[in-house]
This record gives sequence, structure tokens and C-alpha cells, in this order.
Amino acid sequence: MAVENPNEIARGTPPPSLARLAASGALVTMGSQVAKIAVQFGGIVLLARLLTPRDYGLVAMVVAIIGVGEVLRDFGLSSAAIQAKNLSREQRDNLFWINSGIGLLLAAAVFLGAGAIADFYREPLLRAISQAISVTLLLNGLTTQFRAHLNRDMRFGPLALADVGGQLLGLAAAVATALLGWGYWALVVQALVQALVILVLMAVATRWLPGLPRRSAGMGGLLRFGGNLMASQLLNYLSTNIGQIIIGSRLGPAPLGHYNRAFALLMMPLTQLNAPATTVALPILSRLQGDRERYSAFLLRGQATLMHFIIAIFAMACAQAGPLILLVLGQRWQMTVPIFQILVVGGVFQAAGYAAYWVFLSKGLTGAQLYYAIVSRTLVIACIAIGSQWGVLGVATGYACGLALSWPLVLWWLSRVSDAPVRQMLVNGLRAMAGYGLCAFASYMASAQFAAASLSMQLGVGIATAVVAFAVLCAVWPAFRRDVVDILHTRTFFRSAKAMELKR
Repeated sequence: MAVENPNEIARGTPPPSLARLAASGALVTMGSQVAKIAVQFGGIVLLARLLTPRDYGLVAMVVAIIGVGEVLRDFGLSSAAIQAKNLSREQRDNLFWINSGIGLLLAAAVFLGAGAIADFYREPLLRAISQAISVTLLLNGLTTQFRAHLNRDMRFGPLALADVGGQLLGLAAAVATALLGWGYWALVVQALVQALVILVLMAVATRWLPGLPRRSAGMGGLLRFGGNLMASQLLNYLSTNIGQIIIGSRLGPAPLGHYNRAFALLMMPLTQLNAPATTVALPILSRLQGDRERYSAFLLRGQATLMHFIIAIFAMACAQAGPLILLVLGQRWQMTVPIFQILVVGGVFQAAGYAAYWVFLSKGLTGAQLYYAIVSRTLVIACIAIGSQWGVLGVATGYACGLALSWPLVLWWLSRVSDAPVRQMLVNGLRAMAGYGLCAFASYMASAQFAAASLSMQLGVGIATAVVAFAVLCAVWPAFRRDVVDILHTRTFFRSAKAMELKR
């Protein structure tokens, strides 16, 4: 039997303020992301030493195609469940069975179509890889509504525990398999173990056993919301992964392995910082739709915080990509360096657009988001297709250019369909990009003076110079300094009744 949120049962009990929930949720989720980034980064380091670019390329070939099943499997229903103002027990049950059924059908389709995937890439090894990885579609389908249940109830601790636990055990299984000499199968085992562990931990944490499906639950609004969101997410996935499909089909697994690792390094901070930020921001922004002033204040603070963290990381990583990647992954990953540097430029603009995604979802503007996605993702795909004429670096350049063009486009789009503070969002983004761009330039120029020194020396000089440049910027640029100070006081912002007296 489902266990409802205590606030839905004990109506006479004053609910906790959203400010307190936001503060505690932000602390828990950001803390968990530090652990997840550490695990993920450790995994990249360990497995890059044990596996080859070809191993990564083989698995990436499969994932780039069947990964579209992850978008279809969710069908936008996890976000629909979180965003809904009211969600009955029967609706939750129905959503569980819908996501699980889609996951089962997709797993069966991939298993039976594994031969077609192998034929497309002209690589027989991909048949068995595809069949094994297809199981993750079923496991993740079963997990979808357990995750949404915890997210909606703002139980960020169990969410974090499940995600970190899944990553840890998945990595341990992968390392053990790689040490046994199983090559690319280590990556397959990692995906399967991680998906299974997350499912078990989240199912136990929810203390919710789904009931049988009910026709009378009233699913129309949830399905419409999810369908629109799924369509836009599908376009986003295709624009993100079409480059990997092109590289794999034209150039083979080894070049794709280099692109895949560069892309993984790019997505690690993007995913691991955006996911928890969205987890905290979406349910709160959804409840503030009718209060423009407080909605804007929360949105702008969240955008600035996320952008400063991500762009600071990217600026340093781009400036020091050479010594950093060679020290972390090893000399055989030299080709990954320029690919990563190009992709990072696109990643900066991708991070800038995350707050727009919050606006679309929290205000229920999935129809407008779909129209925007059709235009923007087509633009990205076109840029990638044009760039692919120049090989791997061309694909990376096309992807980065497409994202750079998409950011001002999404802000203009929001100005047409919502009352979001678009002008402030633009200024916030440009200021963060300019500030950390200057820090990155200073870091790169300083380390270039020590090109004949060891990689460790180059990296150390680059980091020290970036820190000094950041301090100088804070001293001489009042607006940039104010952003940094505000971010440092984010918890106070959430909890201050004067700044934000938010109630359910």
C-alpha cells in the first residue's frame, strides 16, 4: 500500500516552509553530488587505465542508438508526476505500470533488433553487447516512478543514497571485470549492476507497493504533459548523440572512443550539478507559479549558483586540458584533448540554458518547449552534420556552435511565452562567461610559459594563476563580486523570511 506524504494526511499540521525544504534539499543533494562526481571521476581514471579507446567506442556505438529508448521509456512521466499540483495514489500506480510496460517493450525490441545494430555499424561484436544492455531499459522503467515518488516528496537523502550506491557498486563490478581481462564487457556489467542497485534501493526507500492499474484515475493531463516533454527530450537526445553515431559509422570504434571520453568528461559536471539543482528547483518553482517576484528571485539565484559552479569548472578544465587529461587518463588519450576543449565551449552555453528548462517545466509550458526544441535541436543537428565533413574535430565544433546559437534563442523564446526575468538571465550568464573566461585565459597563458616542464608543474601553475585571477576579478568588478557573495549566502537566502517567506 502506498504511503502518502504526511502533509497530505495530517492536514492540521503546519507544513514546513519551502525555504527550509529548499535549504536542506540543496545541502543534501549537492553533498551527494560531490560523492557522485568523486565516484564518476575515479571510475573514468581507473577504467581508462584498464580499457582502450576501442573498448569504449564499441559500447558507445550501442548506447548512442539504444539510449533513445531511455527517453521513450520515461515518456516525460517522471517530470509530470513531480510537476503535478495534486497526484492521487491511483495515478501513481498507473504511471508505474505505464513506465514499466514501456521499458519491457523497449528492452524486447532492442534484444530482437541487436542484429540490425551490428549490421548498421558493420561490427559483429555489437550483437551481444546490445542484447545485454537492453536489460537496463527494463530496470530503469521499473525505477522511474520510485524516483519520481521520492523526488515529489522531497526525500533527497534516499535519492542520493540510491544514486551513489548504484554508482559505487557498478564501478566496483566494472573494475573487477576489467581486471579479469574482459575488456568492453566491464562497461556492460557496470551499466547492469548500477541500474539494478538503484532500482532496489529506491523501491525500498519509497515504502510504496504499486497497486493494480485503474481506468478511472484520470491520466489525460499527465500523459499530455509527458508526451510533449518526451518529444522535446527525444530531439535533445538525437542532437546530442547524432555525432557519436556519425563517428562510429564512418570512422570506427577507436576515434569514437576518444570522442566518447571527451564527451563523458564534459557531461560529468553538467549532469552531476544540473540534476540535483533541478531536483530541488523544479518542485519549488512549480509551487511559486503564481508569485512572480518570488519565482524570479528563486530562479535567478539558482541560475547564478549553477552557472558559476559549472563555468568555473569548465574554464579551468579547458585551459588545462592538456596536462589534466594526460595525467588522469594517460598518454594514449592524447587525441581526446582538442576534442574536449572544443566541446567545453558548447558546454558553457548548455549550462546557461538550464534555467530556461526549469521555467518550461515549472510553468507547464511543455508545448512551447516542444516547439522550441524542434527549432533548436534541428539547428544543432545541422551544425553537427556540416562539421562532420571534417572528422571528429568537426563534429565537436558543430555541436559547440549549435549550443552557442541555441542559448540566445531559448531566452528570446521564453520572453514570448512566459513572464520569466529573461533580461536578468542573459546578464547573469554573460557576466559569468566573461569573468571565468578571463580566468581561463590567464591560466592557459601562464602554464604555456612552462611547456617544457612536467605536466604536474604546468597544471599547478595554471591552477594558481586562475585563483589569483579570480581574486583580482572579485576585487575590481563589483557586479561579479556581488554574484559570488550572493552564491556564498545561498542558504541564508533560502531561509531568510525577509528575502523569501515561501509556504506550501
